[in-house]
Amino acid sequence: MRLLGRFALFGLLIAALASGTAAWVVRQRLQAPFKGYASEEQFVDLPRGTRPQAIGRALVSAGVIRDPVVFRVALWLSGSARRLKAGEYRFDQPMTPGAVIAKIASGDVFLRSITFPEGLTIRDLARGYEARGFGAAASFAAAAAAADLVADLDPAARDLEGYLFPDTYALGRRDAARELVAMMVARFRTVAGPELLREARARGLSVRGLVTLASIVEKEASDSRERPAIAAVYLKRLRIGMPLQSDPTVIYALERAGRYRGNLTKENLTFDSRYNTYRYAGLPPGPIAAPGRSALEAAAKAPDTEFLYFVSRNDGTHEFARTLAEHNRNVQRFQVQYFKGGKVRASPQPQARSR
Repeated sequence: MRLLGRFALFGLLIAALASGTAAWVVRQRLQAPFKGYASEEQFVDLPRGTRPQAIGRALVSAGVIRDPVVFRVALWLSGSARRLKAGEYRFDQPMTPGAVIAKIASGDVFLRSITFPEGLTIRDLARGYEARGFGAAASFAAAAAAADLVADLDPAARDLEGYLFPDTYALGRRDAARELVAMMVARFRTVAGPELLREARARGLSVRGLVTLASIVEKEASDSRERPAIAAVYLKRLRIGMPLQSDPTVIYALERAGRYRGNLTKENLTFDSRYNTYRYAGLPPGPIAAPGRSALEAAAKAPDTEFLYFVSRNDGTHEFARTLAEHNRNVQRFQVQYFKGGKVRASPQPQARSR
């Protein structure tokens, strides 16, 4: 009987020692940063609805946390079991279990950013999308054909030209072009809100008209301070039935036809296209690029003006004129004289040009 008691006591002692050792091991592992993957970075995707136990298994399998016991203890100590967020997470250095859990609880998912400047066409945007390694240009162009995304704003739209708002966007690794396009349209809707559209309607512009005019202003104005004045000139021309005579609209027409060679010539100005605002009065059939906020606001809020003409000063700004005679003097000063001395410039008839 004494022998049995001794064995029982010995067993309890061994269990206590084992328990104490295990506790010590767990405590050490809770405090020690761990990296169990060989690559420089490891991604762990946690779909929406993934339960904490499955999250633990995924992290252990990926080599981000050493073992399930450590995960469960760290999760219990953090009190974050109900705050773990879905998404794809990137790990690239040893981390303690607590730090891993804090990262997931804060929703610090992996995102890549892409920035699109103002004034780009769908073709330009698609090339930028591919050049930055987000996917094929063709996939972006296909997504940008989804005119139904703006059908309520612009029933005449056949694609999303002009409605893909230029900005910086954050994307996950698996986000497709259609997700990016949807984000860009949503951003456009935010910027071109009800108040801006009301002001545009007060000037006789539909949503399509607003975006089309703003896209021309975007391409014409290098200096954002001049955008309201340029928009005002075009609005006045529209009111009196005078052709807009905007070079960027011709360039857009030529690009669509695959005929633009990087230099606008007098012959180009006769190219037969509804986008050629030298041949056809009024706005072109649709936007020629993606306008930014200031161009949209300039088109919607342009003041009344006496000016009908403007010409480039060759420094990013323009000289404005009220009469054709005044405009021709400006053309002589800023174009003809400026480019004398052997410099090459294809110059259409100044009388027909607005810039």
